[in-house]
Amino acid sequence: METKKTSLYDHHIGMNAKMAPFAGYYMPISYAGITEEHINVRENVGVFDVSHMGEFIVEGKNALAFVQSISSNDAERLQVGDAQYSCLPNDKGGIVDDFILYRLDDKDLEEGANRFMMVVNASNIEKDWNWINQFLPEETKLVNRSDDYGILAVQGPKAVALLSLLCDENLEEIAFYSFKVGEVAGVKNVIISATGYTGAGGFELYAMNEDLPVLWEAIFATSENTGVMPAGLGARDTLRLEMGYCLYGNDLNDTTSPLEAGLGWITKLNKNGRFPSKDFFIAQKEKGLEKSLVGFIMEDKRIPRKGYPILDMEGHVIGEVTSGTHSPSLDVPVGMGYVLKAHAVPQTNIQIDFGRKSQVARLIKLPFYKKPE
Repeated sequence: METKKTSLYDHHIGMNAKMAPFAGYYMPISYAGITEEHINVRENVGVFDVSHMGEFIVEGKNALAFVQSISSNDAERLQVGDAQYSCLPNDKGGIVDDFILYRLDDKDLEEGANRFMMVVNASNIEKDWNWINQFLPEETKLVNRSDDYGILAVQGPKAVALLSLLCDENLEEIAFYSFKVGEVAGVKNVIISATGYTGAGGFELYAMNEDLPVLWEAIFATSENTGVMPAGLGARDTLRLEMGYCLYGNDLNDTTSPLEAGLGWITKLNKNGRFPSKDFFIAQKEKGLEKSLVGFIMEDKRIPRKGYPILDMEGHVIGEVTSGTHSPSLDVPVGMGYVLKAHAVPQTNIQIDFGRKSQVARLIKLPFYKKPE
């Protein structure tokens, strides 16, 4: 299959981005360098092209019931303008994907109908589409708009100041995990969403692909006082890992339970209706978890990698690394992985098996990075 290009591909090349195939697209991995981009997002503002993500529109009289029947979180709590982090459980206690659900305006629909947007991981678009279609009820329409929409993640403490130069919306009024639809840099009907996967604050802008270059150019034409820089997927990964945020394909997959992954807060076992594996999760919670996702900090400078065994201090295998990197904010190697529940105790020493040698690490309570007071 031919690798796709986002509508900003030429802009990335023009800014000397290091490009690589990712989830079917040529995506920028870094520009100035991962560490520099990472620190700039924490201190100023960085802009990520995440147009590879997938968008499904769900609408109709049974749209809410449909969303409830496929997802772990409780969509009944959403008002128009709200967003919600959730996951798609499979029927074996694992996760098909994690996603963000938006409740869109439904004023133009017939009475009793609702409209939602599901934003799914790029590598799972086809898989998710095939999975959820089997649950689609009558009087409900599901449309794949993944090739139509693009997304800019404008992340960092100066994101409000930057975007306020380009739109008339009061961005301070957009609460975390809510959104408004407005005009940005002359582009109409932009979803301005107070979401992101960096822990640095900011917004995600959803617009038609053909309008994305206008937004990109306007953002980088703003005042230098914002310290705006482009950022690639490399910094996106180090930022999310510092916050202990899960990445599908690493920390989440078809065999990991959301309860094991620390996502019990998005797994509403008492919500109305059923969803795949609900009974499994209820039983798992009652019985107690066998393993748990943990964070750890290395004492040495070696970086843990996905798949490395996790050992107790006697050398017994107790788990496996799922994500690892050098934390630019803390200047130490950090990682996450699953260990047997009995060993998931913060401040406990463990070992990471690097092959010829094991290195000591210390379990900590996530997140790794906490914003300065």
